[in-house]
Amino acid sequence: MTTPRQAAATASGIATALLAGPWRRREAVRRVAVALGHARAPRWVGALVGEVLDAYRDAPADRPRELAAFLASTRGWAQGQAGDVAPRVVRREPVPTRVVRPRPDLTEVPDLAALARLLDVDQGELAWFADTRGLERTAPEEALRHYRWRVVERPGGVRLLAAPKPRLREIQRRLLRHLVAPVPPHPAAHGCVPGHSVRTAAAPHAGADTVLALDLESFFASVPAGRVWGVLQGVAGLTEPVAHAVTGLVTTVVPLAVWRRVPVPEDGAARDRHARLGRRLAVPHLPQGAPTSPALANLVCARLDRRLAGLAASAGAVYTRYVDDLFLSGPPALRRPAFAARVAAIAADEGFRVHPGKTRSAGRGRRQTVLGAVVNVRPTLPRAERDALRALLHNCAVSGWASQVRDRDPATFREHVLGRVAWASSMDPVLGARLRVLAERIDWDAPGTA
Repeated sequence: MTTPRQAAATASGIATALLAGPWRRREAVRRVAVALGHARAPRWVGALVGEVLDAYRDAPADRPRELAAFLASTRGWAQGQAGDVAPRVVRREPVPTRVVRPRPDLTEVPDLAALARLLDVDQGELAWFADTRGLERTAPEEALRHYRWRVVERPGGVRLLAAPKPRLREIQRRLLRHLVAPVPPHPAAHGCVPGHSVRTAAAPHAGADTVLALDLESFFASVPAGRVWGVLQGVAGLTEPVAHAVTGLVTTVVPLAVWRRVPVPEDGAARDRHARLGRRLAVPHLPQGAPTSPALANLVCARLDRRLAGLAASAGAVYTRYVDDLFLSGPPALRRPAFAARVAAIAADEGFRVHPGKTRSAGRGRRQTVLGAVVNVRPTLPRAERDALRALLHNCAVSGWASQVRDRDPATFREHVLGRVAWASSMDPVLGARLRVLAERIDWDAPGTA
């Protein structure tokens, strides 16, 4: 009796034989017969090859595992398994994968050897950093882990930040530069997208009758490795082994020892969110803190963005997303609870959960905010923040900048002030021009008066 493992090995061997030469019936049948140790191919082999050629117009040289899985579902395979002796592969010559659907904007990486060269690691290091067996989960000491974990307590819950150690961080940056960043996300995505900003995410909502804002719970932890693998293979066009290794390099699991130290909230709703977060972190997911996570999350969210953009368009509204923040603006109908429920249902269907306590809507008569920007007329800072910044610049010019340092580091105070001006300018160019005039009056070379 053939065991599942033996059947899988046979299917894999036949798939390898099929991919080892011309994608034509006669040659393919002959290669499979040789792999099975037959001088003449059994009848079921011809039926199997025929089904394969009907299903695949071109050889899936980038997806040998997919081909092996397909073989096991064919009628020809069933006929071969029904014989007195189960077929076994006796001759196997490994065939390297190759890119079938090349993208001109991505570096071509056909196999693991090419991936190792791209990342400047050897095969052993590649396997160690990829951690496809999830060893991070049980590593007893931080020295054996690839990430430094930090718990950040917030109102209503916690956030776990996973900072990759220097060598892995460099590997992830190379992956981002060569294989991830060149793939464009959906136009509605604005967070961590070159050329986009808080202003580009907020501007489409300026002057709307209603602004609806929602927040996705545990965003990065809600992106499992399987969805990352799907994007890398399906969207980026990576071969199966390369997509598998890259997925291991950009996902992780929280170590048990780290999670056990996370305080459990006493509030019932917060406890439920804590339990959900623990379940998400226990399986491979995008770590919050890796340089590759925002761009990959944007690609995974492409279908979510398409569906919500379509929902918004059907209601005469517009939609943007900035990482885990969703914004829709348009007619008064957006204020109805049923509309927010439709958004939450779509998010749930895509594997995300809307935070129930962070959904809010504002009509024209109230202050409408998007990512901290007031958008009732145009994206700008809230009045209190504008007034405070004007007062700071005025006092620095009149009384000397040292009089305004207070509890900040004097060595970085200038960068702090000018950084706030630059932030305001990026949000509201009109306000920014006025603030820059005030900033130019400050004498940064004078010590001022304390």
